[in-house]
Amino acid sequence: MSQRIAKSSRKTAETKIDLCINLDGDGSAEIKTGIPFFDHMLTLFSKHGLFDLNLSVNGDIDVDFHHTIEDTGIVLGECMREALGTKEGIRRYGCAYLPMDETLARVVVDLSNRPHLEFRAPAGTPSAPNMPFSLVEEFCRAVASNLRANIHVEVLYGRDGHHVAEAVFKGLARALREACEKDARVKGIPSTKEAL
Repeated sequence: MSQRIAKSSRKTAETKIDLCINLDGDGSAEIKTGIPFFDHMLTLFSKHGLFDLNLSVNGDIDVDFHHTIEDTGIVLGECMREALGTKEGIRRYGCAYLPMDETLARVVVDLSNRPHLEFRAPAGTPSAPNMPFSLVEEFCRAVASNLRANIHVEVLYGRDGHHVAEAVFKGLARALREACEKDARVKGIPSTKEAL
């Protein structure tokens, strides 16, 4: 099996990002974004997706965390799309229910080449102490748009902001892991269109 690895750098007036991902890794991560809670979430993403992830971000976090988190999602999505190549032999779909103590999240993925994010959470869902919950959605949107994937995220219930964010990141990792996996029974591209 050829290695499914991609690297990318992105530099704007707001962020400088260097990222490398191996879709067929063991979950090793070296992550420095300047936002400790986001580092924690991406480390969980790497571990539970079995993606090797090397990431360095220098962003304008003195302004706020938005640019760093959104731009990281952009580059992550781009790299995953590049690493997938033609998508021959992949499962294409992935689904995960992820419990985190009192929280339950569901994440469903289709690597369809049609970007869409459906993100649903109860009104008043709390933020983690060190990261606004709205930025969890922005991250997912950036990944979906640049991976060109259809991603549905639903927080079914939860009270603790840390647990809610963690359930979403772990659920996204598990669903993407399943969708990206090679399946020996899949011949060619898993679409009747014969293209994704």
